[in-house]
This record gives sequence, structure tokens and C-alpha cells, in this order.
Amino acid sequence: MRLLLVGINYSPEETGIGPYTAGLAEGLTGRGHSVVAITGLPSYPQWQVYDGYRRLLWKRELVDGVDIRRRWHYVPAKQSAVQRGLYEGTFLLTGLSALALPQPDLLLGVIPSLSGGLLVRLAALRFRVPYGLIFQDLMGQAAEQSGVSGGGRVARAVRAAEGWAARGAAAIGIIAEGFRPYIESLGVQPARILRVRNWAHLETPPVDRSTVRARLGLPQDAFICLHAGNMGHKQGLENVLECARSANGSCRRLLFLLMGDGNQRSHLEDLAKRDAIPNLRFLPIQPPDVFQSILAAADILLVNQRGAVSDMSLPSKLTSYFAAGRPIIAAVQQASETAREIKASGGGLVVAPDEPGILLEAVQRLSNEEGWRLQMGESAHAWSMAKLSRAAALDGYEQLLATVLVHGKRLSTPARVAGEAEA
Repeated sequence: MRLLLVGINYSPEETGIGPYTAGLAEGLTGRGHSVVAITGLPSYPQWQVYDGYRRLLWKRELVDGVDIRRRWHYVPAKQSAVQRGLYEGTFLLTGLSALALPQPDLLLGVIPSLSGGLLVRLAALRFRVPYGLIFQDLMGQAAEQSGVSGGGRVARAVRAAEGWAARGAAAIGIIAEGFRPYIESLGVQPARILRVRNWAHLETPPVDRSTVRARLGLPQDAFICLHAGNMGHKQGLENVLECARSANGSCRRLLFLLMGDGNQRSHLEDLAKRDAIPNLRFLPIQPPDVFQSILAAADILLVNQRGAVSDMSLPSKLTSYFAAGRPIIAAVQQASETAREIKASGGGLVVAPDEPGILLEAVQRLSNEEGWRLQMGESAHAWSMAKLSRAAALDGYEQLLATVLVHGKRLSTPARVAGEAEA
């Protein structure tokens, strides 16, 4: 099968959606499909184009059998509705060059970005082949909930564009079951919505706990609470900073780590420096070969989201968290997709967001309950092994492709008959 896959995020991005889009392309190639990937310039989560890709209008690469076509787009250093619009719009324009490629059998777009969905609908009109979408996040909901300046004002337009892309799709894959009501509200028939899963894309930690801590200069006897991944508006990590500040006076053994990057990192570092929080440290993005080891060297893994965030996304870091076999504390809405996933796994606690005192209470409670921590860690790892294997995920995506072909034929039949009659 010849597949054209469109998504702005791709490796060498090591966090977020990029590793999953790349892993999907490589996995399908390994199963005998021919995959061309239309993608952007790697920039996440730093929101700076990576070395080796700057000042490029386009680049073609062949990686693990995937024909990768990169296109230039604007990358905003700061997030606002206007800058996000430029980010999406420029990729949409430059990505239109995909329409000059040889005709594929079907198309698959990854949302976000929104432009990935719009591009595959336009390409489907050009090639007269069916397309599917993968919703990693809900863009209309994200515009309302993420806290980005001006997001609420453009949410209606984003939802309209999202709906236009979704209604034309022969099938849609959602990474969280809670996305289904929103997708149906866009006018998509329930039978065309399938649950797919991301997978734990990192290997079992090869480095032991004490060695990792020594290499990073972390105290061997500290009780480490680690938040890994993007540091953006949606994460609302000021809550963790305040939790760490409060813990400094009540439990000096606790050490909070923020590992990763994002458009809010410098702001968070300024706050930490201003408030002189000695039990808080920042670590840069780590390479894949040590990332999982660092997760396993922590005692608790943290997920933090603003209280306004509910059903817009399921953090990609959760797959790695589960695989690490450490208990998770999620300061998120009880009705959020993150909360549902953690409760289903049995691998952690869900506490109220934007409440640093409640978060600290949960951390202290787990720090005193070693047996409970071990039980949660074992449940998290078992969930990873049972639900988040790469093979099982690829099976689900192949089912999505098959559904695109089946529904695509049904959807296209009236148009073809009409066209034949006119001829």
C-alpha cells in the first residue's frame, strides 16, 4: 500500500507527537507499506528549529525506509493565537507541494497540527483517494483550554476548520476514548471513529538508579518527584514550583525536578530564582538512551495541567511514565483524559489541579508509604506491557487504514457514478 502521511511533528524531535508519527511511518514501512511523510522542520519543544535544519526551504531524507519530505514553516518563539496561526498557515502553504507527488493509495493526517488535517483533505481532492485522520489532540478544545493568549477568541474558527477536515475523512483514529463526543459533535458518524493507542517507545532502563543519580549530581537519599516533557502554558507548572517552595519548609528530603523544555521554561526558571527554591532543579531534554533511566531513578513521576484543561489531549509522556514502573501523581481535572488513563492503569493518584497544597499532601503521603508506591509502580508497568506495546499499536493503525479504504470506497461511489454519468 502506498501511503502519504502528513504531520508537522516528526523525529528527530524526541518528545511529544513527533516520535509517534515517525514510529508509525517506520512501523508501517517495516510491515511492507510504502510511506512518504510530509512534515515540517523539527522544533519541538524548544520552539526553535534544530541545528542542521535552519534556513532550509525544503529537505528530502530517507530514514528507516521512509521517504521524508520536509517543508519550511514559521516557528513562533512565543505562543499566541496570531503566532500559532502563522505556524499553521505557513505549513499549509508550503505543504501543498505534496500535491505534486505520485498518487498514493490513501492519505493519513495527524492532528495536531491542524494544517496536517487540512492538507490531507486538499490532497484527497487532488488525488481522488480516501483519507483518514489521527487525533492526538483536539485543536478546538485546545484553543479554549490551553491558556495561550487569544486562544479563546479563535476557538470557533479552529473548530470549524477541524470539522471540515474531520467530516471528509473516511475514518478517524482517536488516542483517547474521551475524544469521541467532540469528534461526533463535528458531524462524524460514530462508525467511522476508532480508538488507537500510542505506545511506550523507549526501551527498558539500562542504567541503575544510583548511577543515574550520581551522573546528574542528585542526592542518593533524596525523594525525587520528576515532571518530564514540555513546559508550556497547558502544563501550568507554577503549581509544581509553589508545591516545591512549600515543601522546603516542611520536608527537606523532597526534591522536585523539571526535565525538558518549552516556551515557559525561562519564565519558570526566573520564578524559581526569584523565590530561591533550593529543592527545585531543572534538567535539559535528555537523549532517548538515558531518558527512561532517569524516569526510573525518580520516586514519583508528576503530571501537571492547568485546571482549564479537560478533554483536549492525553500527554504523550504517560506511555514512558507507565513503562518506567514508578507511581504517578497527576494534578489534573478528575474528568480529564489524563485522569481516566491513570485511574484505569491503577498506577497513580489523581489530585485537584492548581492546588499546590493538595499536590504536596499527596507527595508526602506517598513518600511515607513504600508498599503503596511499589504496588502502583507494578500496576503502571503491567499496564504498559498489556496495553502499550508497539506491535499492538501498529495492529490498531493497520485496522484504521483498512477502515479508511472500506469507508472510502463507500463514500466515493456516488461521486464516481455521477462523474461517469456526466462523461
